[in-house]
Formats: sequence, structure tokens, C-alpha cells
Amino acid sequence: MSYSRQAAIRPNLERRARVIDAVRVFFREAGFLEIETPLRIPAPAPESHIDAQETGDWFLQTSPELCMKRLLAAGYEKIFQISRCFRKGERGGRHVPEMTLLEWYAAGLDYMDLMLQCEDLIEFVAARMDIGRRLVYQSQTIDLTPPWDRLTVAEAFERFGGMTAQEALDRDCFDEIMGIDIEPQLGKARPLFLYDYPARCGALARLKPADPSVVERFELYIAGMELCNAFSELTDPLEQRARFEIENRARGSLGKTVYPIAEPFLQALESMPAAAGNALGLDRLVMLFTDVASIDEVVAFMPEEL
Repeated sequence: MSYSRQAAIRPNLERRARVIDAVRVFFREAGFLEIETPLRIPAPAPESHIDAQETGDWFLQTSPELCMKRLLAAGYEKIFQISRCFRKGERGGRHVPEMTLLEWYAAGLDYMDLMLQCEDLIEFVAARMDIGRRLVYQSQTIDLTPPWDRLTVAEAFERFGGMTAQEALDRDCFDEIMGIDIEPQLGKARPLFLYDYPARCGALARLKPADPSVVERFELYIAGMELCNAFSELTDPLEQRARFEIENRARGSLGKTVYPIAEPFLQALESMPAAAGNALGLDRLVMLFTDVASIDEVVAFMPEEL
């Protein structure tokens, strides 16, 4: 096997190490505790569009979310983790089946608070990478000066989608319109938070009290690339169980594996405080700070090389 690709991307991997170091410094200085949770779990959160990789009778985690929320229930107020996560069948210019996620949770915050934390985090990392507030990515100049732009999902569909979000859901083309028509338009000149997703698009997110047709969820886009997924956490165990059952029925109807219900997680929800959490793709963040178009340029080995 030739290692010419690994030699060529060494500068990118060196920058990757600096990005990860900066992330850790940011959270330590903000009073967060870095934790580790198991990669192999008996029951992932069932979501119809995410498939877990089997490992014996258990699964490799698609996210450390369930275990981290159990720590919130145990009294941990501010925690973060940099973790390997696995999603079966995900491969493309921005996807690998084994990825690195930054995930963090804070008790007493909501999704609007996490938008501010996102701004602070990425501005901090950019400064440590000597980029400042002017990011150039694939010939696009992105102004990182906060506050960043905000757009509801309903507004995005009206502006770019050619139909309402509800019509897209009813026609079963919501994800297609998001991926083809909407996402490439987002975060072109400034980072953009896309927020308030339809209630059907947030299996673990809290309904918005002022408008229960949507959940308190956002995704961050920079240069048309989705960087993170965050929400105010659902803490009602009965509602969460019902949503898991809905997602498992959807998986069954698609011929996908129906996952066991994560009973210890549901039990922990009874003690979990109001909180918010965010999952940010570190591979994609490194792509932005190395100005590369493909995720292959920021990972040491692609699955095809193993």
C-alpha cells in the first residue's frame, strides 16, 4: 500500500490536532468537564434516517447522547465529549461511516443559549488558528463576526423551497428539498442558524411552548455546509417513549432494524433537569479551517484504505 495520500495531507492533520486542542481549551475554560462514555451500547436512539452499525447483539453508538443525558440526570451540569461515532452506510464528500463528534450539554440552558455558545466556540477556535473573523472557504469569504444570521425552517422553505415545510413533509420530500434547494443557500456570507424544525423532525427535542407545531432545534450552516445539530432537550419520559415508538414504527415500515428501547435512559429522564445539547461534526469543522472540499482530506484513513 502506498502512503502518498497520508504524506500529502499531513499539514491538514496537524491543523486538525490544533483545532481539537482549541476545542478542549474552550470548554475547560468555560467550566465543562470532559467525559467519556461507551462506544458499544445495547440500544441506540431510534431515528428513521440514521442507521447504527451492529456489533454482535449490540450497536456502535451513532452519538453519545443517551449516556451523556444520563450523566445530566446524575447531577453533572456542564459536560463535553470528543467521541468516535458510527453511522452505517454514510459515505460521501462530507460523510464517513466512522466520524468524530463534539457533543456538549449544559443544564439550565436552551437552544437559543447554545447558539451563543456556538458563536463563542467557533470564534475562539478561529482565533487560535490565526484566522480571526474572516474565514475563506472554497473561494467564499465568511464573516464570523457575531451575532450570526438566524432563519426559521418555515422561512427557509418559503424563500428557497417552493413549498411550505408542511407540504414537503406531506409529500415525503422534506429532506430532498433541504439537501438540494435550501442547504446550499445557507451561510454563504455569514454563518446561519436554521431553527424551529417541524415537530416531526426532532425525536429528542422539546416542543416550543409558544408554538408546539415545532421543536426547539437548530442546525448551523457555514458556506452551505451543515456543521451541528442542537436542541432544547425533551425531559418527559412518557413523551420520549412515545416518540421512540413512532420512530421505530417508521423504521419498520422502511424495512430497517427496529431498535430495542433504551429503558435506563428513559428512567433517567425522570431526574434530568432542563438542559440543551449540541452535536458538532469535528471533521467538518476541520474542513472549514483547512479549506478542503472533501472530508477525505482531513481524516488519516478512509474506509476504502483499511
